[in-house]
Amino acid sequence: MRFQRYGIEGIARGEKAEILPENLTRLQAGYRSSFKRCSNCGFEGGKGSMVKQIVRDVFFLGQKSEPATKEDLQVGRDLQDTLHANRDRCVGMAANMIGVKKNIIVVNMGVIDIVMFNPVLVWGNGLYETEEGCLSLDGIRKTKRYKEIEVEYLDFDWKKQKIKLKDWPAQIAQHELDHLLGKVI
Repeated sequence: MRFQRYGIEGIARGEKAEILPENLTRLQAGYRSSFKRCSNCGFEGGKGSMVKQIVRDVFFLGQKSEPATKEDLQVGRDLQDTLHANRDRCVGMAANMIGVKKNIIVVNMGVIDIVMFNPVLVWGNGLYETEEGCLSLDGIRKTKRYKEIEVEYLDFDWKKQKIKLKDWPAQIAQHELDHLLGKVI
């Protein structure tokens, strides 16, 4: 999701993701063990990962994605690298944005990027109207989002996780989930 208009106000206002305590240790351990730190900027890029070109083809982006499999783990690492390379104008990405029609997203949580394989929105509360931009599209569009959500997904170890998000991180996740459905906003 593009934040050209939003900057990082959400994170600056203290709107952080609520990560269930039982998942936090696993997220941190899995993240640290899977990636190497860049000596120049501190970025932790995946082994064999690469920055991909951003897809801007509305027809391609409008197609529904397919379930991810364990063979798609590299796509998750590529998403992380591509998000990092676009950090100045992007806070989340879906696999179709790098040309892969798989149910994989990455969401920036301020201090960590969380990759979600086959994410499903299982609960939402507090519907409101907002405006969003997208790295794959020009301009800003109106949409409706939930203030609080809960998402189930598979992590890099292919273990089922559940995360509660609110405010800015919830909005980012919903934008990326829309990408997986072929909904272009």
